[in-house]
This record gives sequence, C-alpha cells and structure tokens, in this order.
Amino acid sequence: MKDIAIVGGGPAGALCGERLASCGFKVTIFDERLAWEKPCGGGLTHKAIETYPFLLDSPYPKKIIRTAELISSRGHRARFEMNHPIVIYARKVLNGLLLDRAVAAGCTAVCSRVTNVNTNGERVRLMVEGEERVSDFVVLASGARNQLLPDTTALGADDLEMTLGYFVPTEENIIKIKFLKEFEGYLWSFPRADHLSVGICARMGQTTSQQLRRHLDAFVVEEKIPTAGAQLYSHVLPSPQAKTIRGRRIVGNNWAMAGDAAATVDPITGEGLYYALRSGDLLAHALAQGAPQEYPERLRAAFSADLEFAANIAKKVFRGNFVGGAITTRMVQLLNYSPAFRDLVRDIFSGSQSYRTLKRRLWGQLGITVAEFTHSFLDPRRRRPISSPSEHETPIDTR
Repeated sequence: MKDIAIVGGGPAGALCGERLASCGFKVTIFDERLAWEKPCGGGLTHKAIETYPFLLDSPYPKKIIRTAELISSRGHRARFEMNHPIVIYARKVLNGLLLDRAVAAGCTAVCSRVTNVNTNGERVRLMVEGEERVSDFVVLASGARNQLLPDTTALGADDLEMTLGYFVPTEENIIKIKFLKEFEGYLWSFPRADHLSVGICARMGQTTSQQLRRHLDAFVVEEKIPTAGAQLYSHVLPSPQAKTIRGRRIVGNNWAMAGDAAATVDPITGEGLYYALRSGDLLAHALAQGAPQEYPERLRAAFSADLEFAANIAKKVFRGNFVGGAITTRMVQLLNYSPAFRDLVRDIFSGSQSYRTLKRRLWGQLGITVAEFTHSFLDPRRRRPISSPSEHETPIDTR
C-alpha cells in the first residue's frame, strides 16, 4: 500500500495527508474548494494546542483569547479567565495552514470534486470530474453528509445539527456563549483575527431555520454587535448520538473515514477541530503501521468513548433541571459564586476535564461548591456579582 487518495482537504484530511507523506506514502488530496470558510467558532482548545503546538506557533493570523462569558436564558452572566487560552482561526486560514503543511510534506493537492468512489476492485477507483484515478487506499474526510461509498451511509438527521452564522467585520477579545430555554444548542460569539464569528447551532429537526435566524438576530442586538457588512452563512455539522459513535462503521478493506465523516464531534460543546485533527493523525499512524483495522479501537481509546458518554448526557445538560432551575442557568450562577466550580468549568473549556470523570468530580466537590455558594450569596458585599444583570436591566427570557 503506497498510493493514498484523500477526499477532503479539511483538518482531518490535511493532517492525515501530512503524516502519511512524511512516512513516504504517495498522497493526493482532492477537494473541490480546498481552503474555505465555515460558520463555526474556529476555536482550538488547550488540548489541541498541547498536542499540535504548531497551531500556536504558526505565523498565520489568529486570535488568542483568555476571557469567556456564559449567558443563561434569563440573562444571568458569568465572566471568567481561562486557565489556558483558546486559539481561534478563521476556518479558511486554518485549512490553508494545514494544507500548506501537507503539500510541504510531499502531498499533491488537487482542487477538484470527487463524484464517485469504487472500492470493490483490487485498487480503489475514483471519478474526479469525469477522469478516473486509482489508489491503493482512500480516506474519506469530506464532511458529515458524504455518500461516496455504497457500503456506508451518510449521517442521518438524528446525528446532525444546523448552524447559522454571521461573519461580522469587527473586533472583540472575549468569547461569549448563550443558552436558550429547553434548547439543545447555543449561541456563540467567537473573535477571529479580523472579524467575529457569531452563530447558533441546534439539533436537526428541533427548530426551523427561520427560528434560528430570529434567535441569532436577537442575540446580535442584545450584545450590541454591529452588523454593517456582515455575511450570513449556514452549514450542517455532525452532532452524533451515542449509538452512532459506538456502532458507525468507519473502516473497510481499502477505505476509512476521518473527521466529520466519522462523526468525531463533541455532542455537547460542538467542538470538532481537535477531534478531526486527532482522527486524521490516528488513522495515518494505523496506515503507516499496516494496521488500518486497528483505527476504530485507537479512536475509542483516545476519545470516542468519552464522546459516547457525552452524547448520553447531552439532552439532560441542555434541557434538564437542577434545584428548580435549568442546569445551564444554575451553571452560570455557580460560576459567579463558587471558585471550585469555576475551576471545573475552566478545565472543561481547556479540554482537560473528561466527561466520564465529570460526575465523580462534581459529587466529590459538591460540599465545597455549596459552601462557597452559600457564603458568597449571603455575603452582603457579593449579593450581586459584577457579571450578573444590573438593577436597571431586565433579564432576557427567550422563551
């Protein structure tokens, strides 16, 4: 196996190609757009930077953010400094960076659309804009809805989410995330080098695109984000169920999937960049060692078991209640009053807190959290946290 074709030049495909080319494989990356923009935050957490330091050290334009603010559906606010900064790229810039590294390692990047992949013969046959190409192995990294192989299925509506966003030509230095009432998703504002990515994500079928647009426009007004020159974008991303993460077939005799195609996305936060990069990396190592069939187990050991756990609790996180209020509202309130809980949220943001150990940690520090909350709440000097609505503001309820 010497000749590898990669369909999709995003983070998973580009990093996989770079790793394989560095090991001596002949790699061709096919993508009809190559580097292109995408309506997502574009944030890289500490675990991504720790694993791939070049993402922080590169000369490509990026934003390094250390402050985040969470907003509840009723307008409660909690602002905090993160233990580790989040690095934010425009997706077009990030994809360009990764493709440049792949080409420098020896990959050939072809700006063409692959319309058919046939894996039934001795070699893989790809139809690229009417011309047939052949390879020994094909990596499908072309997104959540790719349907290039007859023996696999594209992700269905239950495993997808809709995103709607604006790219706003203004600058900011804080990440904002807002939750809505009984809504499996959230609104975001992520600062990039020369613009803001402002958007909303929601599970497919939960709401209409018109409703998403109304929530998005209301958020823009509430946060006083200028919209002059803003561009509206929409896209479909994975938001996999537990059974999909556990049972989806992602490797065959001469093919494998990586990134969104393999549903490597956090079902709660929507974080996909780290998991796309890691899946491409792990697949490349498995191929280089002549053991592609080991790829799913390596993925599970690295992170997919944790994502499966997250998928099982996602609905409860967004729609559940705790002590008479929404979990997301209580989370924002605890951030203001409990240093121990604030440290936990910081670790979640950095990616150092796994979902499988989260419950144990929550129960383990419950007494401390309650004591800190009670003490701070009853202290007259802290009855109104700086980051909560002022006495002249009416908390926003987006019911």
